[in-house]
Amino acid sequence: MFQNLMTGEFAGEGDLIQLITDDENEEQGTESYGDELPILSVRNTVLFPGVVIPITVGRQRSIRLVKKAQKGNKLIGVCAQINPNIDDPAWDDIYQVGTLAKIIKMIVLPDGNTTIIIQGKKRFEINEQVTDDPYFIAKVNYLEENFPKSSKKIRALEESLKEAATRILHLNPEIPREAQVALDNIDNTSFLTHFLSSNINAAVESKQRLLEINDGVDRATLLLEFMMKDIQMLELKSEIQKKVHTDIDQQQRDYFLRQQMKVLQTELGEEGPEKEVEDLRARGDLKKWPEEVKKHFEKELDKILRINPSAAEYPIALNYAETMVELPWNEFTQDNFDLKNAKAILDKDHFGLEKVKERIIEYLAVLKLKNDLKGPILCLYGPPGVGKTSLGKSIAAALGRKYIRMSLGGLHDEAEIRGHRKTYVGAMPGKIIQNMKKVKISNPVYVLDEIDKLSSDFRGDPSSAFLEVLDPEQNSTFLDNYLEVEYDLSKVLFIATANSLDSIQPALRDRMEIIEVTGYTQEEKVEIAKRHLVPKQRKEHGLKSKDISFNKASLVKIIEDYTRESGVRSLERAIGKVIRNIAKSIAMEEEYSPKITPDAVRKILGSEIFDKETYEDNSVAGVVTGLAWTSVGGEILFIESSLSRGKGKLTLSGQLGDVMKESAVTALSYLKSKAETLGIDHRIFDQYDLHIHVPAGAVPKDGPSAGITMLTAMASVFTQRKIKAKVAMTGEISLIGKVMPVGGIKEKILAAKRAGIKEIILCKKNKRDIEEIDPQYVTGIDFHFVDRVDEVLEIALLKTKVARPLTFTLSPETKS
Repeated sequence: MFQNLMTGEFAGEGDLIQLITDDENEEQGTESYGDELPILSVRNTVLFPGVVIPITVGRQRSIRLVKKAQKGNKLIGVCAQINPNIDDPAWDDIYQVGTLAKIIKMIVLPDGNTTIIIQGKKRFEINEQVTDDPYFIAKVNYLEENFPKSSKKIRALEESLKEAATRILHLNPEIPREAQVALDNIDNTSFLTHFLSSNINAAVESKQRLLEINDGVDRATLLLEFMMKDIQMLELKSEIQKKVHTDIDQQQRDYFLRQQMKVLQTELGEEGPEKEVEDLRARGDLKKWPEEVKKHFEKELDKILRINPSAAEYPIALNYAETMVELPWNEFTQDNFDLKNAKAILDKDHFGLEKVKERIIEYLAVLKLKNDLKGPILCLYGPPGVGKTSLGKSIAAALGRKYIRMSLGGLHDEAEIRGHRKTYVGAMPGKIIQNMKKVKISNPVYVLDEIDKLSSDFRGDPSSAFLEVLDPEQNSTFLDNYLEVEYDLSKVLFIATANSLDSIQPALRDRMEIIEVTGYTQEEKVEIAKRHLVPKQRKEHGLKSKDISFNKASLVKIIEDYTRESGVRSLERAIGKVIRNIAKSIAMEEEYSPKITPDAVRKILGSEIFDKETYEDNSVAGVVTGLAWTSVGGEILFIESSLSRGKGKLTLSGQLGDVMKESAVTALSYLKSKAETLGIDHRIFDQYDLHIHVPAGAVPKDGPSAGITMLTAMASVFTQRKIKAKVAMTGEISLIGKVMPVGGIKEKILAAKRAGIKEIILCKKNKRDIEEIDPQYVTGIDFHFVDRVDEVLEIALLKTKVARPLTFTLSPETKS
């Protein structure tokens, strides 16, 4: 209301009175105007007779019109624009009833725009459109004011209008107080109507409607109706402000703002929580969730509506509903069961591992034949760096599923799997549900990395929480503590990885299909380096293929002398170090050879880190070559035994574990029981101390693989018979002389071949492991498969004794 007064267009009361006086004189005079007028279209403004308003003119057409009129009689026709967003209006875009105006003053602004101050004179109606170039010109009919001079009804209307205007001034403190003075000085009902119509807080359409009414009484009546609506809105606003008004300190400021917003939304019928709930309900309608989950979700939404938005429970309930609606419910990607394509992807990403890839293809084949999204729980088990995690990524690419990985190393809180209950502060779902929300698909390939590294403490046992997740019969109804409803994980293809099976809970291990990923042979590492590692490192260091090349001998040099592992991580780091050295030479414009030779490798990487495992010839009895499995592959080890004068004491050294110590004790007991059969003088056990040592004393050693090796070493030193050259063995023994099978056969065989071993003694039950090894890796090695210790000693011990015989002191009983 009273916008023009607020902008200060009237300099003072005298000016306003003078305008009114001029208007009255013109209304009563006989001055005539031409029936052809230039028409100025204005936005968001309706000009009424007698009212002065400023207008900023920016269109070129309008500027030409104003300048032409300023030089002439200064009269223009002003019509409101129907759509204010149109920059270049046509005849149909302006109202046909307007007001004749006189330009009082024109001001040219520095930005090129022109501001004119105009005063309305007389209403008109466009009769004929003359032209629109260079500006609108039209023939008009002037409309006469039909306003009775004086009557009780007119006086009542005038009083009502003034009272309404005064009420508005009182309710709206933003209107300057001078407006009341200007209002009191108006004593002409017609001008009062025009003045209030121009300043009322109404839309352009409503003001145009007032302008088009010829009957003055009808116009004043409609104006009064608009003003009463304005009064009602102002009173409502005042009432709302009174409701929320209170003496508050700084700590209550946020509460005050929320309450005011709530009252406003209540009066407008636009509740804040209702809008959020409706959005969630609309998103929930698009979900494909089970009926019971849908009912639970709707119940939670109804609960949100009953919670005060300022209460602490409100954001918790809202976050819970958002979590539910963001989870994928029965939303799947289409599986690609093209097994030839899957095999090609696996072969491209991983060299070697033929048995592993074959088993993976078998699982995919079963999935295809079942035509079921439900998948088995795979566990890829093997040493670090052999590609277990990347195999999971390749399976995802082969199936066309999304891939997600969860690292379990060091996880010790059960709530990380099952989530927290909503009653806890900061509650959130477990990582299983969080990752499902992130991937937005119900059937991803889900890699559980390092499942053997799970730990437990007072906060629970995460491995037990995984029993439900990884059970194909139970995970269709997985229950997260935060979610409170069952979630179907049966369509997820879980793939776990582990370095050791010993630390996995037996019940958890039973739920998974174990696929052993063994280490790579030297030949496989060379191929992997050629196909994957060298190109990858070359690209990462900004080199091209012409800048550097490795031959086979240089790669073998790096593998044998600078890395000792089952996987290829250390190999990749060593290759990266060589490539960085070449990159430095290129960047510094130094001379270098792009062909990497073994000598160049030694020059760049320094002295060899590892000694090559080779068989050492022995000229003494009691030294036997054994085979061991480690986390970085197979190794050969030497077990040494010696006798010294004493009282039959057994000494073990070399950081041996409990299993190896028990094997030594068992072997000694067996030899004592079979001394006569083996040709051992029984006095040796009482008059000589036995010392068993496994070299590399700083390295801890344990396992059952050294059983027959220790027994053979003892038998050799007790009988003083040397061991056959280039023979190695592995296997466990029992107290009655049986040879039992052991694991890690492939790695042990490869280590033996690298060391130059020609014969290997194994348990007969390990023959199946030899059959699974590629024939090229066992060529040139003779295998002896045995059941009993007697066979081992028969194969390993030479018939002849060493030159130095053992001497004994005869006891008194013997002398007699």
